[in-house]
Amino acid sequence: MNRVYNFSAGPSMLPLPVLEKAASELICYEDSGMSVMEMSHRSPVYDKIIKDAEAALRKLMQIPNHYKVLFLQGGASTQFAAVPLNLMKTGKADYVVTGQFSKKAYKEAQKYGEIRLVASSEDKNNTYIPRLTREDFSADADYVHICFNNTIYGTKWDYIPDTGDIPLVADLSSCILSEPVDVSKFGVIYAGAQKNMAPAGLTVVIVREDLLGNARPDTPAMLDYKLMADNDSMYNTPPCYCIYIAKLVYEWLLDMGGLEAIKAYNEKKCAVLYDYLDSQDYYHAAAEKSARSMMNVTFVTGDEDLDKKFAKEADAQGMKNLKGHRSVGGMRASIYNAMPIEGVEKLVKFMKEFAENNPKA
Repeated sequence: MNRVYNFSAGPSMLPLPVLEKAASELICYEDSGMSVMEMSHRSPVYDKIIKDAEAALRKLMQIPNHYKVLFLQGGASTQFAAVPLNLMKTGKADYVVTGQFSKKAYKEAQKYGEIRLVASSEDKNNTYIPRLTREDFSADADYVHICFNNTIYGTKWDYIPDTGDIPLVADLSSCILSEPVDVSKFGVIYAGAQKNMAPAGLTVVIVREDLLGNARPDTPAMLDYKLMADNDSMYNTPPCYCIYIAKLVYEWLLDMGGLEAIKAYNEKKCAVLYDYLDSQDYYHAAAEKSARSMMNVTFVTGDEDLDKKFAKEADAQGMKNLKGHRSVGGMRASIYNAMPIEGVEKLVKFMKEFAENNPKA
């Protein structure tokens, strides 16, 4: 069977060279006599895998030495609770809501302290990113939380907000490793792996060391950053195979030239789609131009029946999971790192044909 172009928002495509490498090592990893899925996480062989994964990620993202890298479980959604449990000292925090996941994080944090909504883009269905300055944030907030890329609405922060001395916490689940990011401007970065790093089951947390050791006494052990850091992500059995796949993805990105190279490729790739959207009036791009995501492109025809027909016919032609989220409607093309430009070109070709064959009333 030929592989399809999978435009799913997650779990998403993995690079074909990574899949081929993993397939060649599936039954026997190197000379261990067993699969990575079978080996003890305490074994010397696996110890090298997880250490190599961390080293590759540090190199890719240029993570400063005073930050810890944690390989955890529970998905990014578990971090909605872990962040306030670990970072709240005064019991106050600032949140910016620009989509569904930042709103979920905001609601979860309200269980643990006094949470201030600094800004929201819900007034325009999350089609833009609020412009904020240091003065917008509370001087006594323990941290500021944002979701950097909004998978459902197809928006992304085009700047890093200046929060002064207040630690900035960012959910980078749907854009991590798509371009360089200055880690030193964040107190905590967290990301579910199933969009740009690995299969579902792994969550990466990058946390500045001075923010460790402040967890509330009732924080569950599995959510305590310092405990996990002190145990090198080995307090319990980590998601071993996911970390192995992540290592292969990190190495694939390094071989491609790192994050500057993948950024250039992603810019070229999304331009194919956005340039077409801006050149016609059959489809409408949902996000404002200044807030457009490179990873998730949302668009509509303005006719729900046509949108449904579009997704169905695209699926039949090997372009899967283009149906938009119910809160936006229309279509969503998630074009993460592993999506080749040929997939985007095929989508645009189909879009042109669909518009010609389905004139609006």
